[in-house]
Amino acid sequence: MYNILLIHYNEIALKGGNRKYFENKLLENIKTLLTAKEEIQKIYKQRGKIICELAEKTNLENIKQLLINLPGIAYFGIGEKTKLDLEDIKNKTKEIAKTQQFNSFKIKTQRTNKQFQYTSPQINEIIGKEIKETLNKKVDLENPELTIFIEIDNDSSIIYLQKIKGAGGLPTGVSGKIICSLSGGIDSPVAGYTLMKRGCEITFVHIFNDGLTSQASLEKILNIVKQLTKYQLKSKLYIVPFSKIQNEIIKNVPEEYRMIIYRRYMLKIIENIAQKENINFIVTGDSIGQVASQTIDNLQCIYEATTLNIFTPLSGLNKEEITEIAQKIDTYKYSILPYLDCCSLMIPKHPETKGNLQEIKKLEENIKNEQNLIEYCVSQAEIINYNYLEKEM
Repeated sequence: MYNILLIHYNEIALKGGNRKYFENKLLENIKTLLTAKEEIQKIYKQRGKIICELAEKTNLENIKQLLINLPGIAYFGIGEKTKLDLEDIKNKTKEIAKTQQFNSFKIKTQRTNKQFQYTSPQINEIIGKEIKETLNKKVDLENPELTIFIEIDNDSSIIYLQKIKGAGGLPTGVSGKIICSLSGGIDSPVAGYTLMKRGCEITFVHIFNDGLTSQASLEKILNIVKQLTKYQLKSKLYIVPFSKIQNEIIKNVPEEYRMIIYRRYMLKIIENIAQKENINFIVTGDSIGQVASQTIDNLQCIYEATTLNIFTPLSGLNKEEITEIAQKIDTYKYSILPYLDCCSLMIPKHPETKGNLQEIKKLEENIKNEQNLIEYCVSQAEIINYNYLEKEM
């Protein structure tokens, strides 16, 4: 019955001179996703929204699940397109209403075509009266069981029953590339997701102790990236062994300082990869004060290890707030699986919480051939590419 998909955005509409670029990128992302996963006939921009004409075999439920995840979409509706004629609108609205079980309703019209002879309130009243009298239903403007949406455009009208909320934000690809330091916990996948919603393309780096971490444990990392790829369609993951550097740190650094220095070397590894990928930014899942390494003093010591800019979108959130987002994006179920990362494997009983940068750098001087160690770890990295457009994903 339904033949049209109507997609609205909000933040993109405020972009001024760049608006066309943002609109075209969102259109490209939607078209790429839907043509790979579903049967559609045509997709195009129209007066501040995107219209997709559906095929007879289109799976509407699948369409919903695909678009809910895509950054840049404020909301969308699936409905019927009809002529720009009041009688046609009236008949089609009544036909759609007959398919629903309800006692009370309201009509909500949006008229972008100001040349149409009827105003939005007039359309609401005329169509509402028709539904009330012919179907014997009650008008309820405050708490209706059914809301029927009507949009009046230049040459047609679209009628639909539900505004389905999208991910919001900006379309992936408009804001450049960022590397996400992915630990395997709850926080870092959420941090990566928040910047996907700001239009960034995320490359993931997971650093692990290859001497102590099992392949089964690494599966959770693979699943987290697979899940996050739903939001940006394609991803790259670097899995980097760390034992060679970690062993040198253990031999040369007092245990209370090791956590800080572990993380400094992880950033040095990520910077090496970033240079190869032509990326200038890192995102981490740090939340101030959540664990010993995330005090302000320690983070200052850690972040000094790289010349890259670091985003910390979770810095002001608590664990409950972060967990709520993780559950929403469906990474939580993987993040809570048992896993020992490089830092938790050898965490001291009393880690330093007020790191001093000069002291930390002095300790690092005990680690010889630093650049060779970093190059070695990166050279041993496994690189995995993900493509959500492939059938198996």
